[in-house]
Parts: sequence; structure tokens; C-alpha cells
Amino acid sequence: MKYYIIAGEASGDLHGSNLIRALKKEDSESSFRVWGGDLMQAAGVNLVKHYKDLAFMGFLEVVKNLPAILHNFAFCKKDILQFQPDMLLLIDYPGFNLRMAKWARRQGLRVFYYISPQLWAWNSQRVCQIKKSVERMFVILPFEKDFYKKYEFEVDFVGHPLLDVVGKHPKEQNFIKKNGLTTLPLLALLPGSRKQEIVKMLEIMLAVVPYFPDFQFVIAAAPSVPKEIYEGLLSKFHATGNQKPDSAQLPPIALLENQTYALLQHAQAALVTSGTATLETALFRVPQVVCYKGNPLSFWLARRLVKVPFISLVNLIADREVVRELIQNDLTINNLRLELNKLLDTEKRAKLLRGYDELASKLGEAGVSRRLARLVFAYLTGSKEVKTDSGSSS
Repeated sequence: MKYYIIAGEASGDLHGSNLIRALKKEDSESSFRVWGGDLMQAAGVNLVKHYKDLAFMGFLEVVKNLPAILHNFAFCKKDILQFQPDMLLLIDYPGFNLRMAKWARRQGLRVFYYISPQLWAWNSQRVCQIKKSVERMFVILPFEKDFYKKYEFEVDFVGHPLLDVVGKHPKEQNFIKKNGLTTLPLLALLPGSRKQEIVKMLEIMLAVVPYFPDFQFVIAAAPSVPKEIYEGLLSKFHATGNQKPDSAQLPPIALLENQTYALLQHAQAALVTSGTATLETALFRVPQVVCYKGNPLSFWLARRLVKVPFISLVNLIADREVVRELIQNDLTINNLRLELNKLLDTEKRAKLLRGYDELASKLGEAGVSRRLARLVFAYLTGSKEVKTDSGSSS
């Protein structure tokens, strides 16, 4: 089979790389062209476009970069037609992928979609478009199967792929020494994966550092963002933003690249920008405060479109507040400091970790990429028995 796969973000690159490896085991003569990142390329496929050239966040940013986005659409369509794949597999990234799905279906291509757009949060009417454009939808959140069922669209719940990623990640015993960190307990800062959000979020996160002199702060750098962005923000903090509450020495701050999971394995707590990282942090059982502050106009528009009570995946899946969310005007230095102090309290930590256990039980079973690959190959080849929903037959 010839597979054309499009992933437009870091998380899609990660899950796409695992799926590609699983597909190669199911279909040994497969060939691929992909839009993704370094991880998908490392899986041994032809990388057509890197996701770092596709990441535009917020309404204003999309408008500003509209010529580049339109160029990407035109290039992608031409490339797909030249490759003539047996199927188009779209991973998340709905702003781009839903349009590609509609176009591809008109070309007579088979279209599969992995990791559903969050239509349950906003614009549920787009389910009608998906029903027309997408042959098979593979969802990773437990409530999504029932959501689509309301619209008479049968989808496959395969479980959340982070179960495999986190579960298979070995713990680095020499992590502290290898990175030249101190023996102080670690507090992790995860400011996001896009330049725009990192610039906004890291400045706020760094502002709480002086209030915790007995900890080592470590920033998890996104692989697609130049190191100079972080170094510039750190220099600015040391020059103008370091308003120490007393005469105590400023706690050490480290910057680590491509070591987010190793960091979470050793962290006492974390400040995390809303996104996939909130769920990753929870699966590593690290107490966290979820943070988000966006462009005021983009946020104003989002509040009128979004229909869910929470912003983090942790709380959405648990269907209650497991972790504290500080959003927009609530994201202040004082609130961050207070909430981070709570995470260091033994009793409050224990309660939060019990919430994490409840969350994990709802995410399905391990073996997600292998299960998905078998489903994809079975649907493509017309196998009589297809494994669905974490192992049951249909």
C-alpha cells in the first residue's frame, strides 16, 4: 500500500512515527510520503514538509500567514496527485486536514482520520462534513465515540497513544548528573511547543522562580523552536524580570532540549501550557498547574465558540477538575505562586495523584499504534474481521 500521511504538530509527529512503524509490520511492502517532523522521518519515510513550517496559532496569526497557508494547500494537493496513494491518513491538525479531507474525497481518494478534531468543544456541525469526507475516524478520547454516535457516525476508539509512549519510556538514572543539575528537587516549566505561546508563557512562568529558592527550575525546550528564543527570554528575566522577594539567592534555572519525558520522571511539580503536555504530565504522575494566556482578541472569540467547561485534557477526560487551570486574566504571578505551593503539600498531592489514577483508567489499553495499524490495514484490504475498541471484534 502507498500511504500519504499529514501531521502538522509535534504531537502528531510523535504518534505518526509510532503508527508508521506499526504499519510497516502489518504491510512490509508499504511506501510513504508524509508531512510531519523529525520523528516521522526517523521512522524511515520520505518527509515532504516539516511541521515547523505549518504552525500558526490563533486567529490573527492565521490571517497574517494566509499566503503561506494557501501555498501549502496548493503544494499538498499537487504532491498527493503525483504520488497517487491508496489512502490519505490525516492526524489531528484540523484547520488544514479537514480541508484536505474534503478535497481528497472529491478526487476519489480513501480518507482515514486519526485523532479527531475537537468538535465536541466547538462547531459540532462540522461532523456533517466529516461524515461526507472521511471514510474511517479513529478516536483517542473515551467520550468521543458516544459524541459521534449522536450524529449516526460509527468511529473506532483505539485508546490514547500516550499510554504506549509514556509506558515504554525508560527512566534515566543519571539524568541529574548528565545535565549538570543541582541536588535540589526539580520543578519543571513546560511553556508550549510554538514560538508565539512560548514567548508569552515562559515570561510568566519565570516570574515565580524567585519565590522558590529551595528548588531547581528546568525548562523543557520544544525541538522545533530555536534555542535562541529561550536564551533571549532567560536573559531578559535576569536583566529586568528578576524581582527577588528577599535577599535570597536566585534558584538555578536550566534549559534542556529533547528531554521532556526524562524531566517529568524526576520533577516534583510542573507549570504546563495547556495542550497535549498536560496529559503527558499527568501520565508521568507529576502534579501540575495548567496555564494559558493568548491574544486577547483570539481568546475573546474562543470563549464564544468553545462549549466545554475545561481547557486541559486532564480535566476534560476526567469530567471534573483534577488539576487547577489558570487561564487568561487568572494567570497571574501571585496565583501561580499560590497554586504551585499547593502542589508541594503532601495531602493535596495525594488527592491529585488519585485523580490521575482515575484518568488513566479511562484512556483504554496499551498497544494503541499496533491496534490502529491493524485496523487501517484491515479496512484497506477488506478483511472480514476487524479489531476495534481496544480489542473487540466487529
